[in-house]
Order: sequence, then C-alpha cells, then structure tokens
Amino acid sequence: MNDRALLAINDIAKAFRGTPVLNGVDLELRSGEMLAVVGENGSGKSTLLKIIVGLLEPDAGAFRIQGTMGYCPQESLVFENLTVRENFQFFGKAYGLTDWRERSVRLLERFQFAQYADYLISKVSGGTRQKLNLCLALMHDPDVLILDEPYSGFDWETYLHFWGLTEELLERGRGLLIVSHLIYDHDQFSAVHELVDGVLRCD
Repeated sequence: MNDRALLAINDIAKAFRGTPVLNGVDLELRSGEMLAVVGENGSGKSTLLKIIVGLLEPDAGAFRIQGTMGYCPQESLVFENLTVRENFQFFGKAYGLTDWRERSVRLLERFQFAQYADYLISKVSGGTRQKLNLCLALMHDPDVLILDEPYSGFDWETYLHFWGLTEELLERGRGLLIVSHLIYDHDQFSAVHELVDGVLRCD
C-alpha cells in the first residue's frame, strides 16, 4: 500500500485577542490511515478543523494536502429548499462530475435513504440530513476525508454502514481524519490524538 503523506500539519499556531488556542500543532495523515483528534470543548478542535479546511488562516506554521479533500461538518450545509436528489445534483455539478446521478444512486442505496430522494430537506429527519451531509462529502471520492462528529444522529444500522465504508476507503489508500469530543472505537483508528493546551498528544 502506498503510505504517502496526504495531509501534513507543521507547527500550526493560532491565538484570538492575545489568547493562544493552538501552540504548535503537528500532525501527519498518511495513505490508508484513519486518525482521530479528540479534546474537550474549547480545546481548539474547531479552530484546527477550520484551518485545515481553509476557513481560517493560522498565525504561524503550515499545512499541505496531497490530492483532493472532502469535508463533512457537524452542522449540515445542505439546501433546505431543495430535495435530497437536487442537493446531490448541485454538489455534483460543483465538483464537476458528469456522472453525479450514478454516484448519488450508489450512495443513496449504500446508506439506505433512496426513498427520500425526492423529499425536500425541510421534510426529512435530522438523521437523514446527516446521511446526506456525509454522502455529499464522499461524492467526489476525495483522497482526504475530514469528518467533524460524523456519526452523531446516526441510527445503529447507519453507524455500522459507516465503519464498513471507512474500511473500504482505507483499503483504497484514502486518509481519514475524524474530529470528535469523544471516541469509543479506539481500535478502529491508526492513532488517537488528544488536543491539550494547544498541542496534540498521541494516546
């Protein structure tokens, strides 16, 4: 398996109004790895996540992503006035995918919510929104997948499908980074890093 570095974070620092939040964060995510970043509320997880996905500039340090990235935020970014299928269409065209229909059908079937394809987002449950949120991040088959509390709101069946999917992605050399306040399935991860006092410590 190719074990190239897909995401490299070097000495990232960030402060707000003179108060340090990140104090030199280092992290490397390689092909075929799934890493977790955990920490208490206010530890800086959201700040680090925003820097990685390009929503926030660091004060110091650098990071590099090799290949494409998919991002699944904790709060869904789907369009309320569109149907599930129309959300797939919108994101598929934004990704430049000519086969977005085929990809959306596979994902709808994989996560077992094809029956809601023509429902407005405003009419579906929170769990269905979260499934769609994840599927939209997966739609373009990214090399690096960043997941913020990805399984909150999942039922047990979807939770199991999620772990089955991660195994397939890792076998194909993808890299996964999961950010959460709590991790139960430690054995699923290559490593679990805890953000404490602005730095990452590996369990």
